[in-house]
Amino acid sequence: MQITPRTLKWGMRAWPPFLGAGIKVESIADDWSRAVVSMRVTPLTRNAVGTAFGGSLSSMTDPFFMLLLLPQLGEDHYVWDTRGEIDYRKPGTGRLTATMDMPPEVVESIRERAAGGERVLTWFSCGIRDEAGDVVATVRREVYTRLKARSKAAVAA
Repeated sequence: MQITPRTLKWGMRAWPPFLGAGIKVESIADDWSRAVVSMRVTPLTRNAVGTAFGGSLSSMTDPFFMLLLLPQLGEDHYVWDTRGEIDYRKPGTGRLTATMDMPPEVVESIRERAAGGERVLTWFSCGIRDEAGDVVATVRREVYTRLKARSKAAVAA
């Protein structure tokens, strides 16, 4: 059974790590090209100085580049998150939003680079913005992609 963007959105909304951090998946595009995630900084989700907890900001983006890429590439590819880094720009308060994009041309480029079975490491980035549109943090995620061995044999035949 193939999961739909709508099913994933609702499943991720109920996922305990996101629930506990106050992270809400707002939308996942029907073509898997975009995910929008938000977090409201509340007394339960703020740090000791009253702003967004840095770990929660990082968690807002953690699985999404991989989750957007995998269904676009298909089951004949391995897709894994490998690294992440975050650059904190200003204290986050109120409602914070991250928009992660996975455009078709990027997916096609990864597919072409992975066609021979080589591992492909690709960096993706997004800004986490406050209600005024100011960037609170910039997050970068590295995603590993490789064509599965049985798929390489099919391509070679």
